[in-house]
Amino acid sequence: MDPLLRGDRATVSVTTREVEQAGNVRAFLGNAQPTLSVQAGEGPDALLTVPAELTSVILQLIDLVGRGCTVTVGSIPAEVTTTVAAQMLNISRTTVMKLVREQKILSHKVGAHTRLFSRDVIEYRRAQLARQSAAFDELRALEEQWGITD
Repeated sequence: MDPLLRGDRATVSVTTREVEQAGNVRAFLGNAQPTLSVQAGEGPDALLTVPAELTSVILQLIDLVGRGCTVTVGSIPAEVTTTVAAQMLNISRTTVMKLVREQKILSHKVGAHTRLFSRDVIEYRRAQLARQSAAFDELRALEEQWGITD
């Protein structure tokens, strides 16, 4: 694993051996929700149990590596401007402001400026993708019902 570092982002391409190792770990764990511990040295204070939330992130990375994916890890500030939120959602800033006015995305003011928590923007995006997926599934069901084929 040789990461390509760019600012606050690291992209990692994995080797065949790493894909195999990650696959072995996932196969071993199955659907279990394991507790991970890290040992750094000797003695009782050298063992740390990784919190469940971080364990979940680590398992997601192992799953991606096990599937041979190139993994990119980046950081997003906890609070973003409407311009950054627009970029995250791939929509215009004007549309973000409309969503804020309609209270579809929570926001707060910092002086005269509107700010959004990145977690709220990400949650809106997830909900938007879920709505799109449901609409697509409904369309496919209608196609099947009416006998429409390509």
